[in-house]
Amino acid sequence: MKFSNGYWLLRDGVQAAHPVEVYDITTGDGEIVVHAPTHHIRHRGDLLKGPVVTVAFSSPMPDVIGVSVTHFEGEVPHEPRFGLATVEHEPEIGEDGHLLTSGALSVRIRQSGKWQVDFVAEDEILTTSAAKGMGFMNFEGKHYVRDQLDLGVGDTVYGLGERFGPLVRNGQVVDIWNADAGTSSEQAYKNVPFYLTNAGYGVFVNHPGHVSFEVASESVSRVQFSVEGQSLEYFVIYGPSPKEILRKYTSLTGRPALPPMWSFGLWLSTSFTTSYDEKTVSGFIDGMAERDLPLSVFHFDCFWMREFNWCDFEWDPRTFPDPVGMLDRLKSRDLRISVWINPYVAQRSPLFAEGVRGGYLLRKPNGDVWQWDLWQPGMALVDFTNPAAREWYASKLDALLDQGVDCFKTDFGERVPTDVVYFDGSDPERMHNYYTYLYNQTVFEVLRKRRGDGDAVVFARSATAGSQQFPVHWGGDCESTYESMAESLRGGLSLGMSGFGYWSHDIGGFEGTPDPALFKRWIAFGLLSSHSRLHGSSSYRVPWLFDEEAVEVLRVFAKLKARLMPYLNHAALQASTEGIPIMRAMALEFPDDPACTHLERQYMLGDSLLVAPVFSDDGDVSYYVPEGVWTDYFTGEEITGPRWATANCGFLSVPLLVRPMTVLPLGAVDSRPDYDYADGVTLQIYQLPDGARVTTTVGGSTFHTHRHGNSIHVDAESAPPVWQVAFPDGEEPIQATGSALSIEGIQ
Repeated sequence: MKFSNGYWLLRDGVQAAHPVEVYDITTGDGEIVVHAPTHHIRHRGDLLKGPVVTVAFSSPMPDVIGVSVTHFEGEVPHEPRFGLATVEHEPEIGEDGHLLTSGALSVRIRQSGKWQVDFVAEDEILTTSAAKGMGFMNFEGKHYVRDQLDLGVGDTVYGLGERFGPLVRNGQVVDIWNADAGTSSEQAYKNVPFYLTNAGYGVFVNHPGHVSFEVASESVSRVQFSVEGQSLEYFVIYGPSPKEILRKYTSLTGRPALPPMWSFGLWLSTSFTTSYDEKTVSGFIDGMAERDLPLSVFHFDCFWMREFNWCDFEWDPRTFPDPVGMLDRLKSRDLRISVWINPYVAQRSPLFAEGVRGGYLLRKPNGDVWQWDLWQPGMALVDFTNPAAREWYASKLDALLDQGVDCFKTDFGERVPTDVVYFDGSDPERMHNYYTYLYNQTVFEVLRKRRGDGDAVVFARSATAGSQQFPVHWGGDCESTYESMAESLRGGLSLGMSGFGYWSHDIGGFEGTPDPALFKRWIAFGLLSSHSRLHGSSSYRVPWLFDEEAVEVLRVFAKLKARLMPYLNHAALQASTEGIPIMRAMALEFPDDPACTHLERQYMLGDSLLVAPVFSDDGDVSYYVPEGVWTDYFTGEEITGPRWATANCGFLSVPLLVRPMTVLPLGAVDSRPDYDYADGVTLQIYQLPDGARVTTTVGGSTFHTHRHGNSIHVDAESAPPVWQVAFPDGEEPIQATGSALSIEGIQ
């Protein structure tokens, strides 16, 4: 929130106290504690008044420094707290106690003169908490703690969750407070109190509740963050590159689990308020098969349960009288099944009375169950801080897994009240955002327990810091417009800059029915995303309802994604082991190219593929090409960067550029996403200069490609029975059946 009135004045009603000098420093156990009065100490009389700021500096792992700013230490500790990992190490403390060093990052407290705290790496100041930045603010009877970190000229800020406005956060006001607000406002489903910069560092505010960020807005050369209460803790994370910042941030807060490879295929939904039964569902699936459209997952949205009974986890007997038999019939077609759930229990649901009796539902301070009528009449919320409630909720999901369900769309979890009492005494303000973590963790752990590591996946809407551990997340309720398609992309890239590895969106938009042209443009974007789902609100999303060309477009891009799975599998492993997202903002992949700083209508899909979705019926698109000779995947045309390029694309194409010095593995299967990626793989070689060596990992095989003059040599470790090498000139691939292949006469 804003505390000032311009540069000179405070907002009416605000009282501020800032540290002005170091009074003393104590050290021990890898920590520096500074006591800093908020007025200068000139004589003993100045010692009789406060406040005094207590600032502690520590380090949970190398290259990460924690800062704790406290007024009254007697405040009762509040739950919940983010679960953070630590790495045992010994930060160095300078002899005079004014310097703490962790790895390549140091924090330096100015010894005299104005109050100043510098964060330093490689003898360069990354950012500074300067005079009147840190402090205590009182406003309307409430106490806040804030800090401000300087931004240098040209410094840009990214992240803070899935935000749908401009990708660069500079100039924005961001409140970390989960809301069910669609994709076209400043509110967000997934709020994460973490930002990264292009200046070599990121900042994570360790507070699960409401955090207010003023990003180069209140003070245009600073990022301000504040929380209500008596203390504030944050971590400065050194990169120096954006990817390194994400690696360390996700090491601290948790890496994404690896989803099953079948989840990367196409998901088809019943949509939301449409009318459907088993005949409808079978008709959709038959229609996909008849048209040679690969399908991996079929999703039943809300009305698989009876109206007013959400959630009771029981199939509506009027439309699905034989759910077990139906699921058997669907799964015999090699499909996975997803069903919609949420953490709310309507009053008419039999689970409501069950939850009341068991004490599983969230209560008001007077002991009543908290209820309201928005979304479902008389609905209540499951209290996931109660272990028995979690076990109760999980048992309902277990029963569905027994029937043949494979995964869950975990909708909602944002509209969480604060006038409530939690079973474990958690602070309702801190639980508002954190609720989604417990909700999705509960569901994900049921799946992991039943299906094992690597075969658990949810389709979640709400999230907070650490929720990246429970993939996948989708972008929420977007309109069926090009503007909303662009909003969705910005949200996904922003979420990727916030530690989330996998992301999806509703192809064609959720609200409304897309025009055929928009639907076809969105198909290309959707199938060149981490995860791909056809879903809408009041209309179906099967392509033949739009036009026959939509069928062909879906076929082309669904088969393309299947063939790209050896490449996407490697990108997925990067997300789970390093925290680097599959869909990457250009600034994440090319941090040294200033032209990429603000790009938000294109992205990198993994390390080597540039995607520029088309946002118009006529197919005109402009996009930026970084340095080097890039190759259009569809046409083989070479485009030399750095420069802006333009194209006019039909519906069967989209700018999809392959990065120079790429060995792109293409699978031999185009009908499904999960198969033996190495068997029959084609290594497509792009712009490999003399002397270059590239290692490509495909499934259980590793290929080493080396160019020397006019020859290319490929060695295969654990060679598959058949593999191939090809070039983007349209010639037939060269097949190999051994562990090595040499190709002569390369131009």
